[in-house]
Amino acid sequence: MTTETFAAARPLLDEHAEIERALADPAVHADAGRARSLGRRYAELNQVAAAYRAWELARDDAEAAAELADEDEAFAAELPGLRTAADAAAERLRRVLVPRDPDDARDVILEIKAGEGGDESALFAGDLLRMYLRYAERRGWATQVLDATETELGGYKDVQVAIKARSISDPAEGVWASLKYEGGVHRVQRVPVTESQGRIHTSAAGVLVLPEVDDPGEVEIDPGDLRIDVYRSSGPGGQSVNTTDSAVRITHVPTGIVVSMQNEKSQLQNKEQAMRVLRARLLAAQQEAAAAAAADVRRSQVRTVDRSERIRTYNFPENRIADHRTGYKAYNLDHVLTGDLDPVVRSAVDADEAARLAAAGGTGA
Repeated sequence: MTTETFAAARPLLDEHAEIERALADPAVHADAGRARSLGRRYAELNQVAAAYRAWELARDDAEAAAELADEDEAFAAELPGLRTAADAAAERLRRVLVPRDPDDARDVILEIKAGEGGDESALFAGDLLRMYLRYAERRGWATQVLDATETELGGYKDVQVAIKARSISDPAEGVWASLKYEGGVHRVQRVPVTESQGRIHTSAAGVLVLPEVDDPGEVEIDPGDLRIDVYRSSGPGGQSVNTTDSAVRITHVPTGIVVSMQNEKSQLQNKEQAMRVLRARLLAAQQEAAAAAAADVRRSQVRTVDRSERIRTYNFPENRIADHRTGYKAYNLDHVLTGDLDPVVRSAVDADEAARLAAAGGTGA
């Protein structure tokens, strides 16, 4: 391993030790948000610490064998294998030292919005919602529908769902680490239930994925910047489904971000959920601004619901799913829609990792 790699590892190992000491302090856990934030960072640095220890052990074994190889044929015979193991450990360490997304261990708020295609697009939005709920179930994640606007045919004009990991030891297994690539426009090609002539139609739904804020203190919101309106909830077709003004609309005046919630019967609960989504949107906006200032904007998410800016196509007649960013294609759409999304997600994860490795200096040791 090069001196540069060691230099990059040292401060991270020191930080790992500092956080370990902090997490042993009961006072830290009195602040749940700070404890979660430290725990998330500790889990990330655990990968570095483990890789570093494995490299040190493999290096020491190879060096010891090299010293004894001239005197003992047994050590000489083992030396090539030990050197190969040391090289592999060094490569593993180099990979975990490549800067990764600091939000990977975060939970997410996922929004699905019908786009072009009217009722068919809303029905497809419902298909996507069920796909993500089943995928989350397969991964052992907890889900909560925060708000939804349903259509008379059973689709969704828009729906927001929180997805949380029950526990996490490796940020690479986090909810954001997997679902952040889902942001964009999803195109569907099929014969709609409303089509009497059997013609294939194309429509689209938009997906937006936001990292959830652990600690409300991460995003400062001045109450004076908020305009809060209350109104009566409505169901499919616009009919009122509540006799009280329980629905809440919060407008963050400086940014113009608007969040509406009507899923809960309590105005207070709807307000809490709306603030939860607002914090996530403001965090995403802050991160995008910081990335733009650093000239390192990641365009993995398409913010507009436009069929021309698609990331994936779901072709029902051919039972085909295709990701246009990674080139992934498979003819098991029926399985994907029941939550078998891992191979599709993996194609995006692998492409992203390859790009990060290339940016860090290639894939060579």
